[in-house]
Amino acid sequence: MTAPDRRASRGQATVELALALPFLMAVLLAAVQITVVIRGQLAVTNAAREAARAASISANPSAAAAAAATDAVRLDSLEVRTSRGPRTVRVVVRARVPTDVPLVGSFIGDVTVSASATMAVEP
Repeated sequence: MTAPDRRASRGQATVELALALPFLMAVLLAAVQITVVIRGQLAVTNAAREAARAASISANPSAAAAAAATDAVRLDSLEVRTSRGPRTVRVVVRARVPTDVPLVGSFIGDVTVSASATMAVEP
């Protein structure tokens, strides 16, 4: 048996990297897009908690919840719904998270995230 010629396999690693790089970049961009959506979900959850807290101590719970949710996060198309029971107030917050990451975002539509929080009404 003869030893393999090293000159024949000199560019093999470069070719393999060139073939794998687009796939690795797509995976990296998908991870970034998932991180953006998770950040949006966490922001909406925080906004729901803040809105429920503000609505539980206010005489006008709907206005207080909307103002508190808007102050808590800076997301486009923030929707706040408030329902008040005899002893509790429930706030549902929804927002649209845009998918703007290049290459990956164009395949996925904008994601709507929502969260709710319930608190006891304070006298």
